[in-house]
Amino acid sequence: MSTYTTETRTLITGDRGTGRGRGGARKRPWTAERIAPYLMVLPVLVILALLRLYPLVLGINFSFTGDGELNGAFIGLDNYAYLLQDERFQASARNVLVVLLFVPIQVFVAGILATFVFLKVPGQRFYRSVYFLPVVLSPIIIGAIFNIILAANGPLNAALETVSIPGVDWLGLPPTALPTVLVVHIWATFGMAFTIFLAGFATLDPELLDAARIDGATMWQQIVHVIIPSLSQTIQFVFVTTTIGMLTGLFALLYTMTAGGPGTASYLPEFLIWKLNGEARPALASAASVFLLLIVLVVGLIQIRVLRRATKEA
Repeated sequence: MSTYTTETRTLITGDRGTGRGRGGARKRPWTAERIAPYLMVLPVLVILALLRLYPLVLGINFSFTGDGELNGAFIGLDNYAYLLQDERFQASARNVLVVLLFVPIQVFVAGILATFVFLKVPGQRFYRSVYFLPVVLSPIIIGAIFNIILAANGPLNAALETVSIPGVDWLGLPPTALPTVLVVHIWATFGMAFTIFLAGFATLDPELLDAARIDGATMWQQIVHVIIPSLSQTIQFVFVTTTIGMLTGLFALLYTMTAGGPGTASYLPEFLIWKLNGEARPALASAASVFLLLIVLVVGLIQIRVLRRATKEA
């Protein structure tokens, strides 16, 4: 009995010595082949740390200091408390909700047009170029062009009057100013999301669509039950990047087309940050920047979670 036990212990000890240790698999040695990928991404990480993370930390720290006579003095959360009571900040926060309502519109427009191009509608090569063309134009130029088109006495209102529809001061009325700018932004930028969708379609298995057609699925059924689930990762990426683009990339159009007006009707956080900085209140502008960062993070995380569930159910 004792001999058998001793031999068993010896076998177990030998297995531990030659096989796996108590912590699982043995650690792989740091060879040149294993280190190479880390060395390749290291320059990018260093650039991000110096140009993004470091300024971000400085900005957050600066948001707890004062302006003017209190320049550099620690004042705690006073800047944040002031912003919550500021009329312009409240208007920009409300307008963020309007922006978020337009995000699905841009994603839908880009996605449905990319679907038609993928299904090879007549002239699809021409459409690829036309849809992407506005992306390469400067937002300042786009804003200047649409300032002329959308003016109260501009060509759009003139065309409407020819069919007995009264003209509208698109950029001069509070209810229409921001939605008009957002529509122009969608026209100017949806080409990038369109291109991303086309790249996603390149990874789609054509046999799935062929099987759906053979089973008699309509185009809408193919989109809902084949294309959307297969492009779930692409859809999530486009939603998040579109949201970030709308919240942080509208400044040039706002500056050119409405200057935040009329009143505060088209104020957004990024425009408010610029205004505060121009008023020599950089610490308050930093606090507004932190608010914008939090909005983008929260909205992005919520979108990813909701879209994951929606695409799985589809």
